[in-house]
Amino acid sequence: MGRWPEGPEGPGRTGEAAGKGWRSRAGPGPGPALGGGSVAHSATGAYSATSQVGPPRERTFPRGPLRAGSSDVLTSFLRSPRYEVLPTDDAADRVAANVPREITITVTASPRRGMPATVLLAVRLAQMGYRAVPHLSARLIRDAHELGQILDALKEGGIDNVFVVAGDAPKPAGQFPDALSLLHALPAGHHLTQIGVTGYPESHPFIHDDMTIQAMWDKRRLATYIVSNMSFDPATVSAWVERVRSRGVELPIYIGMAGVADPVRLLRVSTKIGVADAARFLRGHPSWVARMFRPGGYEPGRFLATMLPDLARPKLGVAGLHVFTFNEVEPTERWRREMLARMEVVR
Repeated sequence: MGRWPEGPEGPGRTGEAAGKGWRSRAGPGPGPALGGGSVAHSATGAYSATSQVGPPRERTFPRGPLRAGSSDVLTSFLRSPRYEVLPTDDAADRVAANVPREITITVTASPRRGMPATVLLAVRLAQMGYRAVPHLSARLIRDAHELGQILDALKEGGIDNVFVVAGDAPKPAGQFPDALSLLHALPAGHHLTQIGVTGYPESHPFIHDDMTIQAMWDKRRLATYIVSNMSFDPATVSAWVERVRSRGVELPIYIGMAGVADPVRLLRVSTKIGVADAARFLRGHPSWVARMFRPGGYEPGRFLATMLPDLARPKLGVAGLHVFTFNEVEPTERWRREMLARMEVVR
């Protein structure tokens, strides 16, 4: 298939890696240092992280007595969540310095950096001993040939779990306008054992609810699990899970939730994505600013405490937590460990 490109071609040229080869570079052994000092060397400053702003927020834990079943379910979810990270140059260093190997790491796809940055980072994380899950953004992949190159690179890197999304690119790079078209294009006999797709507890900013419901139904036979899009409203998420089950969709569901980060820093990180990408993000999460900046703000422990009864209901089929870290893996991981310690005390 040729060689994997050393990095994306640059901002605004997300599809140009097609035909240039997707084979991954052989990196050094496990460890925090990146081969050559970075992932996707030639990318510009998109998604670059900033320093901590403000003091850490007070942690919130479930209060009062917990039923044994609920406590056990939450403890299990907190022991092995999925952390979503952005494909920045320092992402692997941040993960290696703070996150234990039992945590699954998913890697987003950026219209500005293109699919090579995502796949290179996922392969690097897998080399370091993590269960890595790259996001395959349909609108960033030109055709079946490029898709095959990506799959070859993932197989070579020992990655058999992917998360298929439509993506945020304003126009498709090629023949895949949505996740369903990419799922149908997966070759027979592919090596993937786990394929995730997105669910929308809150209305999609660009797609009518009827279409997202139909899309989930259409994708259910081509996927193995669902990840809910990030929401800050536990009641909305719980009601959505109930609706999914009432429609006969039985795939396991990972609950998408934000991790721990200072809201000012989160806004700064969002601007590092790029002006257009940040605008799309904010349109895709209309309650984000209001939730983060209102009195009391958002706190992941409070979110989980509210959802706990539903997390523990077997018939709802909640498989675990998918935590959007915005690369704030250190405070999010600290929160997770504090939550686990608290759960041990209250059990």
